[in-house]
Amino acid sequence: MKLPVIKQLTQFIEDNDQDYLVEAIEVLENLTEVSSLKDEELDVIGELISNMYGALEVNKAIKEGVDKKTALNNFMQRVLGSIDKE
Repeated sequence: MKLPVIKQLTQFIEDNDQDYLVEAIEVLENLTEVSSLKDEELDVIGELISNMYGALEVNKAIKEGVDKKTALNNFMQRVLGSIDKE
């Protein structure tokens, strides 16, 4: 996951609507079913999906009253914390 990408997507949600991201995730998830995709291509699609889900999580925290910077930082700390536990 990349914080700048999540930050950009979070701004997109604020400017537009989270439904756009939800629908984009559905499209990308559907694309992963194409049998001719290479592993590298699946990795890129997976990274995009992860960043979009991350932006939705950050947006949820913002709606619950957390300021944007704190919501982004808290999310990335959770991600890094889960990686450290593996």
